[in-house]
Amino acid sequence: MADVAEIPFPDIRVGQGFDVHRFSDDTTRILVLGGIVFDGERGLVGHSDADVIAHACADALLGAAGLGDIGMHFPDTDPEWSGADSITLLRHVVSLLAADAWVVVNIDCAAVCERPKLAPMRSQMQDRLSDAVGAPVSIKGNRAEQLGAIGRGEGIMCFATALIRRPTSSSNVKEPT
Repeated sequence: MADVAEIPFPDIRVGQGFDVHRFSDDTTRILVLGGIVFDGERGLVGHSDADVIAHACADALLGAAGLGDIGMHFPDTDPEWSGADSITLLRHVVSLLAADAWVVVNIDCAAVCERPKLAPMRSQMQDRLSDAVGAPVSIKGNRAEQLGAIGRGEGIMCFATALIRRPTSSSNVKEPT
C-alpha cells in the first residue's frame, strides 16, 4: 500500500463571497439579479448594475483563488465600471482564475430579500450564471423575516460559496467526472 504522503492530491480551494445593495429611489434604475432583469421591481444602488448575486459569486471565486476581492479589481471609483454588466465582470474573474490554472467546480448562493420573489426566475438566473462561470451555480432565495434593514425591504444581500480546483497532472489520481 502506498504511503499517503506519496499520493498527489488535487489542489482544491473554497471561497466565500458576500454583497449587499440598498434599493434605489431612481425610478429609471432596473433590478438585475443573477444576470436577469426583474421587470417592474426597484433597482439597486451601485456603481455597476448592482447585481448582488453576480458580485457575491465573483468575490467567492476571487477569494478561493487568493486573487483579492471584487472592489480591488473593479473599484467603484473607476468610471470604466460605471453601469457595467456584472455578468461581464464575472466572466472576467473566471478568466483571471483560468490564467492561474484554476477551474470552477461549482458555486452555491443564498440571496436574502423580502422582494422580489426569486423562485419564478431561479432557473434563468442559474443558467445565466452557470454559463458565465462554466460550472453549476445554484441559488436559494431566503427572507429575513422582517428583521433588520433587509427584513424591512431596504435592500438585497447575497452569500456565495465557490469551490475551485487545479487539475492534477499525475496519472494516478482520478479526476472527478
